[in-house]
Amino acid sequence: MVISAHMPWILVGALALEGLVGYPNALWRIMGHPVSWMGHSLNLGERWLNSCGRRAVRDLFFGTVWLVLLIALVGGTAWSLSNLLSKFSYGWAAELLLMTTLIAGRSLYDHVAAVRAALQVSAIEQAREKVALIVGRNPEGLDEPAIARAAVESLAENASDGVIAPLFWGLVAGLPGIVIYKLVNTADSMWGHRNARFEWFGKSAARLDDLLNLIPARITGFLFCLSALGRARGGAALHSMWRYAPTHLSPNAGWPEAAMAGALDRRLGGPRHYAGQRTEGAWLGEGSADLKADDIGRALDLYLVGLLIAAALLILVGIVLGLTS
Repeated sequence: MVISAHMPWILVGALALEGLVGYPNALWRIMGHPVSWMGHSLNLGERWLNSCGRRAVRDLFFGTVWLVLLIALVGGTAWSLSNLLSKFSYGWAAELLLMTTLIAGRSLYDHVAAVRAALQVSAIEQAREKVALIVGRNPEGLDEPAIARAAVESLAENASDGVIAPLFWGLVAGLPGIVIYKLVNTADSMWGHRNARFEWFGKSAARLDDLLNLIPARITGFLFCLSALGRARGGAALHSMWRYAPTHLSPNAGWPEAAMAGALDRRLGGPRHYAGQRTEGAWLGEGSADLKADDIGRALDLYLVGLLIAAALLILVGIVLGLTS
């Protein structure tokens, strides 16, 4: 694996720019978002090819084929575009702008902060509406602690999926790496459900997403442990991550969530409802499960510090590559 010497600097710039301006609403209204384009292409194939569980082997085959075809298409397009941009003096700036659209650091912060703001004024119904935008579980009937736990869990997991994983794959494989990762992650979000419709059609997407998030999820967990050092909770976060991450139903989500639980001295996870079905999730951490708006605020602070550490590590990689190139 050969990492481009300029790529860490482009990624730091993309992370900073996305954090400052996010994805402009005007641009969304005019042309949508790259992830929404991916979603449309995934939906198109799914409507054509999925038998909704009536023929399991057929669904597995066509779900895999459609995903591979889209990976080849978007990955090849991103590779060609990256090569073209490299021929221009300021091509790096265009590449930076493109990468900015595939990082969701600002969006994640704003969505979780909106849940905190609603809870701070005891607007429970509004808090349920806000948390429903970032979690897959049924928000009806959630009380304040459950809403706060859901928001913090989503923040921890999506810090990996939405920020650290794109940065990691961008570092490894440039623009094609980020694009392919976002496509697979979007496919998993849309197809990776354990129900009759997607059990087989989405299985390849779910397994590939697990593989691509294997390293980033663990990096994110360690970033939260480092973030917690400022609150003298670094050791507790590391202990919690090491002990509880393997008990999570997901092979990856438990790492950042368990680290966050230890950093906050709170319990996350536990039973929850998806599409009317109760899922017996394990509890992560050893503190109280009665989270409040202030706990969401502390989690957001840890998240921001974690992003700063990630940026610093990218800068360090950039310096090392510059000295050795």
